[in-house]
Amino acid sequence: MHRKFALVGAANVVAARLAGAAFAGANDYAFEAIKTEIKKGDDVTVAVRLVHKPTGKAVTDAVIIQTRIDMGPDGMSEMASPLTPLPSPEPGVYAFKTDLAMQGRWLLSIAAKVQGEPETVIGKITFRASR
Repeated sequence: MHRKFALVGAANVVAARLAGAAFAGANDYAFEAIKTEIKKGDDVTVAVRLVHKPTGKAVTDAVIIQTRIDMGPDGMSEMASPLTPLPSPEPGVYAFKTDLAMQGRWLLSIAAKVQGEPETVIGKITFRASR
């Protein structure tokens, strides 16, 4: 009889863990800047790392579905630059070539799909373009 209760208890623990994993979502991920200060100019590289917050591990298989970089933090969101994806310099790092024509703060808005997550992961990262 005790064995039956032990099996039921073990099954409940497994079910609780699976339910917890099912409720993990986009908030379990964060984009982080590789470098927050970049020299202004043409063909500069901005790069971010996507991290799974509970484990601290980089997410290597995300699919970037939307990007935008503009001077949004300083109220000049109409001052946008094109972004061109670059090959990843290391696992979990997503890099882009862009033009940062002016000094100041630039806002990278990025959205990604992570395998196994139903929600889209969205990030907003500020970079400073300097001389």
